[in-house]
Amino acid sequence: MPPLWQTMPTSTRLILEALARHPQRIAFRSDGREVSYAATLDLIGRMQGVFARAGVGRGDVVAGLAANRFESWCAGVAANALGAAATPLHPLASVQDHTAQLADAGATVLLVDAARFGDRAAELAAKAEVRARFTLGPAGYGTDLLAEAMAGTHTAVDLSQPDDIGALNYTGGTTGRSKGVLRSQRELAAGIVSVMANFPLPRRPVYLAAAPISHAAGLFVGPVLAKGGTIELLPGFAPEAVARRIRDGGANLTLLVPSMIYALLDDPSWRPEDLRSLELLVYGASPMSPTRLQEALERIGPVFCQLYGQTECFVISTLAPEDHDAARPELLASAGHPTVDCEVRLLDDDGREVAQGERGEVCVRSPYAMQGYWKQPEATAETIRDGWIHTGDIAWRDAEGRLYLVDRKKDMIISGGFNIYPRDIEDVLTAHPAVARAAVIGVPDPKWGEAVKALVVAKPGETPDADALAAWIKERKGSTHVPKSFEFVERMPLTPLGKVDKAVLRAPYWAGRDRQVN
Repeated sequence: MPPLWQTMPTSTRLILEALARHPQRIAFRSDGREVSYAATLDLIGRMQGVFARAGVGRGDVVAGLAANRFESWCAGVAANALGAAATPLHPLASVQDHTAQLADAGATVLLVDAARFGDRAAELAAKAEVRARFTLGPAGYGTDLLAEAMAGTHTAVDLSQPDDIGALNYTGGTTGRSKGVLRSQRELAAGIVSVMANFPLPRRPVYLAAAPISHAAGLFVGPVLAKGGTIELLPGFAPEAVARRIRDGGANLTLLVPSMIYALLDDPSWRPEDLRSLELLVYGASPMSPTRLQEALERIGPVFCQLYGQTECFVISTLAPEDHDAARPELLASAGHPTVDCEVRLLDDDGREVAQGERGEVCVRSPYAMQGYWKQPEATAETIRDGWIHTGDIAWRDAEGRLYLVDRKKDMIISGGFNIYPRDIEDVLTAHPAVARAAVIGVPDPKWGEAVKALVVAKPGETPDADALAAWIKERKGSTHVPKSFEFVERMPLTPLGKVDKAVLRAPYWAGRDRQVN
């Protein structure tokens, strides 16, 4: 067996050692409670003992449905420390999505937040074909993990190995069947180290987690604890609650998806001085309008850092705070430089690297990238070729090495023989002073094959005109990019990850038809 320094420690070892390093510091604040590092480590140990007595160990898959609670995070660490894998169920997903994930992952243990999810938790507990059921708090089904943990004692110990399956994170499913992304403990540990290496975290972070820590927001929990910081947990996102908690709790770090930032900008209840403690606001998960990003910089300050990544590869590139430069507004459309531990190539359809300034598919490899898709060898072989993950994203690179994402390859519209990337039009639309949000899709058309259609959300008090928007786009992008139709809507459908759900937008137009993108 190779020496430890060649195999990478497990993620649970990194976490347990971080918690032991600062016993008196506050690890979590939640619902008016403060939980120390020592108490967090103690709870993980007690939960590990409960799981061990129930036979949980290597080979098990523990599925969890929980709100932003430190107890659920501790339960995941406890399961991982026994060598078991964790698969989080997204709090906003449907019951069909949850049951499909349980079946696909082969979950053997179910943990549900009975207080927060009520009927859904009970329904899953009844339907799940698992060996053991645990609840966070008392319920009429399963074992109350919290009560059992408090009834006994057990010291936390890392029994995991670097090659153990650590996590099965499921993709959003916006391009088809949701897939389980497989990562070992080695890859999870590399992800913690990568965040610490590639983001300018505050010296003593106070991290406000407004998005689910079971998913993207959880990427920063381990690194914050490794730096001796504190995680402030919000049960859910609301603009006024985020501003209030930053003001009152002194949070200096947070992660928000663009739709959350838009909602914050459109909410009149806060003042810029409420957010003065912020040192770093990480945004990602979906493209952000450069115009709205400029607005955010003016109102909140130079604290923004973009994270570009995928479920398959946590972080691909970052646009550093210093690149959010008012003197160089063109950089606001960039996804930044590849991280120091992620190799990036832009390849054409024949697998050749494209020249600087030309568009190609983003292909990556890194120590924290996925091993493959769970039980989907064909999808794995299609995505990972010659050791490179083909992301399906199209981008070009500038002379200084920054990436500029154009769009998803599968979102590209072919209209009258022209390749049209929706994001090119969306960025122009959101630069219009009357437009808050925009989504562009292709719809079937007997003449053009696909016609460009724009769906627009107006800013409060504004009534944008279709002809005026068409002229605005024509002036900036040319006639080819002008949508054949506009539709004004009150809101956009979002996936559980906060992305505009273009599958939902396209569905009424493509029902019974096949849409192919070459």
